[in-house]
Amino acid sequence: MTAPQTIDSMDALPLPTSDDIKKWLDVSFGGASDKGVKAENQDAFAAHQPKNSARHLKGSVACIADGVSCSENAQQASITAVTTFIDDYFSTPDTWPVKTAAARVLSSLNSWLYHHGQQSGARHNGLVTTFSAVILKSNTAHIFHVGDSRIYRYRKGELVQLTRDHCHQQGRDKVFLTRALGMDSHLEVDYFQEELELGDLLMLSTDGVHDTFSSTELMQFLGRRDLALEDLAKVIVAAAEAKNSQDNNSCLFARVDNLPLEDINEVHRKLTQLAIPPVMEPGMKLDGYEVLRVIHSGTRSHLYLVKHPDREQKFVLKTPSENFAEDPQYLEGFIREQWVGRRIDHHGVMKIYPREPDSPFLYHLCEYIEGQTLRQWMYDNPNPSLDKVREMTQQLVMCIRAFQRLSMVHRDLKPENILIDKKGHLKVIDFGTVQVSGLEEIQSPVKEDCPVGSVDYIAPEYLMGEKGVHRSDIFSLGVIIYEMLTGELPFKIPAVQHTIPRNFEYWKYQSARSHRRELPAWVDLALKKATSPEPARRYAAMSEFVHDLTVPNQEMVERAESAPLLERNPIRFWQLISVVLFAVVVAQALLLFNQ
Repeated sequence: MTAPQTIDSMDALPLPTSDDIKKWLDVSFGGASDKGVKAENQDAFAAHQPKNSARHLKGSVACIADGVSCSENAQQASITAVTTFIDDYFSTPDTWPVKTAAARVLSSLNSWLYHHGQQSGARHNGLVTTFSAVILKSNTAHIFHVGDSRIYRYRKGELVQLTRDHCHQQGRDKVFLTRALGMDSHLEVDYFQEELELGDLLMLSTDGVHDTFSSTELMQFLGRRDLALEDLAKVIVAAAEAKNSQDNNSCLFARVDNLPLEDINEVHRKLTQLAIPPVMEPGMKLDGYEVLRVIHSGTRSHLYLVKHPDREQKFVLKTPSENFAEDPQYLEGFIREQWVGRRIDHHGVMKIYPREPDSPFLYHLCEYIEGQTLRQWMYDNPNPSLDKVREMTQQLVMCIRAFQRLSMVHRDLKPENILIDKKGHLKVIDFGTVQVSGLEEIQSPVKEDCPVGSVDYIAPEYLMGEKGVHRSDIFSLGVIIYEMLTGELPFKIPAVQHTIPRNFEYWKYQSARSHRRELPAWVDLALKKATSPEPARRYAAMSEFVHDLTVPNQEMVERAESAPLLERNPIRFWQLISVVLFAVVVAQALLLFNQ
């Protein structure tokens, strides 16, 4: 007989304080399963709520599966589905959004079940199962469903079936599944979100339970407050068997006991628990790190070259400015920078190391990169060869991909945030404005009240209040490459700091060839597409942009050559119109004079 499956060993990060946990989502679980009249229990369920920060970053999970009874491997399929899903979901990067992480896991799981089912060579040996899961993160329930197991929500005396059955009824008694895990090489899963409320009770069930009871009967069970969740599940399972259920009987409950409803004051308290260090000078020390040189001292942050007596390498110590001690948005970004830097391990991205664990101060300990900024390189190389720019572009693309693979958008790519070391290798720095898809799902009262990033390189959609996507970084990359080649910017936007644009027509591309005539026209077209104000018109992938900088895109060239003059060269078009109008005026004047 298949026992309910539970997972309880996924804690990997430092334990939070008790005050922090009180502000997090808290879920109670309870379930029961019985084989009923069947010889074998082919149902399985699993639930897990992490004890550490994984609960904040990944959420809590409950799932249920019902192996297809026509298969001899139904039990293996259902158990594999629930245990593998939870194990693999919590192994995905913290930066991934729930939908991306769960979809990758389910796709892989489906492929495994289908492949091993096909190896048996007989339909009755397939690994096929229904699957329903709910991932509760922050204030949202993320629901994934395929098959005819179900998820219900019981709220304030009202029961709602959230999922729909993927089955087809033929005749009176025959029901066939139309979708299930392991049924086909291609998997189509229902996904949707539901806002959570305190006290919500979610019920996951297999058809042995929900086909036996009406909604009214289920509500009578769920309205009982005298039973713990596991006892309630046992009562329902026993009642289903007593009512002549003809299948395995399983149900799993997840109750929302606490929601993360922090206010801005609570967030500010957490952000200011660590003290901002005072401005330092050479010779001063912080947590054993001695300041050798002040690299930069500005209104937003201070950078120091430091060494530690117990370490051979030198570091850059970055501290926030005291000017922002009361700015939650800035402090949140500063803390996020360390969170991001600790999760990216790529030679083209600046490393951020752990600071002293018991330090009362807020600072970053960063990799020291000897070299110069891309801005300085552009000053020193005002007319670089196209081949050199292509080589640097390929390096920069590899750096940006390190963010994209973790569902991050840098949002502040500019020459000042790109360093070139003494070997000519590029490295991206400054992660304070990085947008992390996984963190975006966590509700917070700290909201960005103004666009982030440098106005000259920021993607237009930010200024218009939209979220960043990977094409937003492609825009910034395109502007940087344009400036490397020409020494100029592709757009003249002097008033954007004072007037928020309402449409993409605000950005008027200026041909790179107007600044550097020897550039091939097809290179100019590639730059124009990369820096298109509308995200949908940009390159979908950076590799396409790099390719079009290297090899002429004939389709794009032909389209440009066949376009009307007004579209190809609006300045020349209006110049010609002006010449024609001037000629008409002169002709009319001569005609009048001769009369």
